[in-house]
Amino acid sequence: MRQHFQIVIVGGGTAGITVAARLLRRNKNLEENIAIIEPAENHYYQPLWTLVGAGASNLKSSYKKMSDVIPRGVDWVQQEVIGFDAKSNSINLNNNTTIKYDYLVIAPGIQINWSSIKGLEENIGKNGVCSNYSAKYVEETWRQISNFKEGNAIFTHPQTPVKCGGAPMKIMYLAEDYFRKQNIREKANVIYETPKDAIFDVEKYKKELDKIVDEREIVVNYHENLIEIDGDKRLATFENIKTGDRKTIPYTILHVTPPMGPLDFIKESEFSDKDGWVDINPVTMQHKLFQNVFSLGDASNAPTSKTGAAIRKQAPIVVDNLLQDMNDEMLTHYYDGYTSCPIVTGYNKLILAEFDYNKKPKETMPFNQAKERRSMYIFKKGLLPKMYWYGMLKGLM
Repeated sequence: MRQHFQIVIVGGGTAGITVAARLLRRNKNLEENIAIIEPAENHYYQPLWTLVGAGASNLKSSYKKMSDVIPRGVDWVQQEVIGFDAKSNSINLNNNTTIKYDYLVIAPGIQINWSSIKGLEENIGKNGVCSNYSAKYVEETWRQISNFKEGNAIFTHPQTPVKCGGAPMKIMYLAEDYFRKQNIREKANVIYETPKDAIFDVEKYKKELDKIVDEREIVVNYHENLIEIDGDKRLATFENIKTGDRKTIPYTILHVTPPMGPLDFIKESEFSDKDGWVDINPVTMQHKLFQNVFSLGDASNAPTSKTGAAIRKQAPIVVDNLLQDMNDEMLTHYYDGYTSCPIVTGYNKLILAEFDYNKKPKETMPFNQAKERRSMYIFKKGLLPKMYWYGMLKGLM
């Protein structure tokens, strides 16, 4: 295994693969001079898991082998990163080897902390507890929804940043729609428990989503954080983040969005901010202290939603600025915080939220995207996966 590369990318997810592909398209001389460090065998298109959990798609269509998506001309180092030495430009791997770099792109994603909720690890995948945030458990979500007869169907959002802030509620809308189509809606109490102050952070889309939950009689409880699950008794305990009061609710289905946070090897590194995220300039995507380090995607502290759509706009900025820095040029490319959240509100219904750092809509379609549309659902289910596999990961968009 080579010990030194001009550019090392940590992470073979959406961000890492997209950056590598774009770098090679911009500069053919970088062939055989880029490495991606990624331990996983498979690469997942995770936005599809909402539809997998709702029985509208299948898990197999959401992934490919990692070897099939890493660009030709890039070395794949299939190891785990355990630490960095920023002063020596080196990365420590779990097989007791070290790789050195001239430039580093940190894009390992986000860590899912299943153990942060008491009883979650013991009950996930059984006792009515499911989650769309794992390839291992996403099919259990559909099993629970499709077998539901009556009772409380509870959907949660944790008190942490998450991958795609809208995803915790998407599966709720789909489940509610399914219950309605099966003529059992009157037997279902659909409940959304969230520690947030509002159902969505951008006012334009919040107004429409507030109308939807009112019209469909979905109970939304704000400031509530899931802290414990008793799977044998099918009880979920929540704590109010404002008052500290606790409540315990029986459930038939409990869809849990687990707490998430920065990966340990990021938190323990010189690259992290006080909260453990990679500390970058949110406009140039360059590290605030280390000029030869860039970051994007879920691992960075860019103050925007952690979505694949954000990465699609961040990746060109990282590539352009990295190449400028390599040529001792001033960085002239800037990221405005654009992100997108396709909010599935039912089978064949979707609101396409697009916005920037200022939480202002930044829409690309010639119509009001806050309205539910069948066309946008078709766009998400049929077109976006193709754009991802054959466009974004190829460095073409």
